Amino acid sequence: MGLALAEMENIVFGAEAASNGKDGVPKLLRAAKEFAMYVEGNAGLIPTFGDRYRHGETISTAIVESAVNQVMSKRLVKKQHMRWSEEGAHNLLQVRTKVLNNDLRRVFDQWSPTLSGAAVDGPLARKAA
Repeated sequence: MGLALAEMENIVFGAEAASNGKDGVPKLLRAAKEFAMYVEGNAGLIPTFGDRYRHGETISTAIVESAVNQVMSKRLVKKQHMRWSEEGAHNLLQVRTKVLNNDLRRVFDQWSPTLSGAAVDGPLARKAA
């Protein structure tokens, strides 16, 4: 990770040197600084693929891609007639993730304990039993 941070410092330094009155360079400088801060703040979470490769560990993102595909399903695919807004997609993914992790009931219980109790003792629960 040290090499990536050093490279980011070089990019920031170069952008600072080139920023004297040139259009667009301040925007690049700001983006470079923000990215450097992101890398530094998340360094512990960013895998070093070279180390993983040398130790025979997986370096594929297929597991993550599969999870994303499962969570998003078909709703966000461009070919679908129904499209989601960015906020709607975010909310859908939050609910879908809770369902897949079996956490949705717990969230409902936190929101409204009386509502979840009614669902357990209500007419639909009795009918199902």
